[in-house]
Amino acid sequence: MVANAEVIEKAIKGSLNIVEQEREKEIISRRFGLSGHKETLEQIGDMLSITRERVRQLEKAILIRLRISSEDGKIPELTPAEKIIIRNLTEMGRIAKVSDLADKIYGRTATLKERANLSFIGNISASLTVIEENDKYWGAVGIAEYGDEKAIRTKVDEIVSVIKANKAPLTLEQLDEKLNYEHPDHIRAVASVSKQLSTLNDLWGLAKWPTVNPKNIRDKIYVVLEDKKEPMHFADIAKAIKDSNFKRKNVTIQAIHNELIKDPRFVLIGRGIYALSSWGYSKGTVSDIIVGILGKATSPLTREEIVKRVLKARKVKETTILLNLQNKKLFKKVDKNTYTLAEK
Repeated sequence: MVANAEVIEKAIKGSLNIVEQEREKEIISRRFGLSGHKETLEQIGDMLSITRERVRQLEKAILIRLRISSEDGKIPELTPAEKIIIRNLTEMGRIAKVSDLADKIYGRTATLKERANLSFIGNISASLTVIEENDKYWGAVGIAEYGDEKAIRTKVDEIVSVIKANKAPLTLEQLDEKLNYEHPDHIRAVASVSKQLSTLNDLWGLAKWPTVNPKNIRDKIYVVLEDKKEPMHFADIAKAIKDSNFKRKNVTIQAIHNELIKDPRFVLIGRGIYALSSWGYSKGTVSDIIVGILGKATSPLTREEIVKRVLKARKVKETTILLNLQNKKLFKKVDKNTYTLAEK
């Protein structure tokens, strides 16, 4: 990707050459971080002994002049850089966060300066649209023919509204059924601009939902079990977390076990085997489970039926269940093979 880097760098230099005054070059370079460090209006104003408002006015005027020069073809170095950016954006769904776009173009984790270069080109190119970063949106660059900043933000907000209304994460295919896009990849691209959304295992949901944005060990355990959809041993849960796409996944088996014990969402149903309480499992000993089963029954149950029902709630040996049935304080043998609760 060295060739891409050289083309981008030439575009930056060619663009700055259009700016005649050194002070204006300084303002643009510092505001975008073209030298590697982005500065605020106040910092630049203090350096140049002017107000922050004056810096803002100058920045706006410089960008307008550069954009006009770009449209008039007065920055020939910009054209090949635009082609590189548009080609990569097309592959990414027409829009992308600046960080993701930079990583793809440079073929590695891009530096802050390299990200700044793309943001700067996006701001002066008539072929590109820039989404400024704020509390709701990530800084992003899109292909201009598919919408300006306002239109893209509206599309982002629409996806967020659909997910909020659903009250649960949705796959791209499910979102595609509810929205009008040419391809699910375009939905992914637009959704990635939102700071309100997160994605995990092809599911998109609100960033505050642990199923798509697990922030602690307990949430990660929940996601692993929910994805597996069957009980797991705590050691297997630890391995699944280490093999996952979670941001932080270096956890110990002991830490996993400790969290499983504390959280009511998880139920021990066998030797080290845990399930989600939402699956219908409940806490308690094997005797507690048998008491619950017989308490709900309208008539005495056979030994075989009791074993069958207990095994749906606990991963234990059949002999363990039979031994617990011998507790005469809790269970009464009606005949040779039938039991009910003991009278109190």
